Amino acid sequence: MNQSFDIAVVGATGTVGETIVQILEERNFPVADLHLLASSESAGHSVPFRGKNVRVREVDEFDFSKVQLVFFAAGPAVTLSFAAKARAGG
Repeated sequence: MNQSFDIAVVGATGTVGETIVQILEERNFPVADLHLLASSESAGHSVPFRGKNVRVREVDEFDFSKVQLVFFAAGPAVTLSFAAKARAGG
């Protein structure tokens, strides 16, 4: 059975977030749906992934119950702020 995962990357427009997205692509990680999240200032930008541009959405509005894995690539304050919300989402 091949399993794929719905994944969120918080801080997707920063250097670390973009690197995570690149590694997911380079290693052919089994991604079913990729949710790129960032601050309101970065929301609306696009990041390339597997030949498509994925739109970055605002992390404040995201429902973490939609994903099985979350990568936090934002600073400590953002991570602390949203880690509990992500955990509560499942």
